[in-house]
Amino acid sequence: QFDLMESGGGSARSGGTMTLSCSGSGPGVTLALSAVTWFRQGAGKEREGLLCISSAGYITSYSDSVKDRFTISRGDAGNTIYLQMNNLKVDDTGVYFCTLRMDGACPMNLADVQYWGRGIPVTVSE
Repeated sequence: QFDLMESGGGSARSGGTMTLSCSGSGPGVTLALSAVTWFRQGAGKEREGLLCISSAGYITSYSDSVKDRFTISRGDAGNTIYLQMNNLKVDDTGVYFCTLRMDGACPMNLADVQYWGRGIPVTVSE
């Protein structure tokens, strides 16, 4: 069974930075050949798509709320996906999920992903 795993969450102060990582383990899926999208969900809020990186390295942004603050990138020969979060705000608090779409293309419909990580909490305080 293939699993996606997020790491790097925790607590930060407003204006601070944090980097989340997404990696996978198990058979049948190669992260480097897949598109990875980061989502988040704050308490009482709908799940929100943030950024996607395709297998070719193209980036799709789904949310204006993180524009110019969050970036997505690949490392480890494409097998780890990072979400760099700068100038954090209290409203960035939530559970962050990485997701995967095996055909390598960022989804037009955010429901079109095949795998979800378990999520990792991020708390930003004043």
